[in-house]
Amino acid sequence: MIIANIFDAKTNLSRLIEAVLAGKDVVIAKAGKPVAKLISYKEKKKPRVPGKWTGKVWISDDFDEESEEINKLFYGK
Repeated sequence: MIIANIFDAKTNLSRLIEAVLAGKDVVIAKAGKPVAKLISYKEKKKPRVPGKWTGKVWISDDFDEESEEINKLFYGK
């Protein structure tokens, strides 16, 4: 475990972050007493729920057919 006072933490924040990413515990102290713990952020992912867009999206039956007008816009003559 790494214990750093506030001044050291401000001065060496990048080094302390690297230590946290390496799996070490980092405690920030004021006057020798722990006041904060620097920990790695882990995003909590919510499970996907299938079917949320059911009935909200409509796709035309011919959406993937080629169109001369659109081809001219993208590719020219």
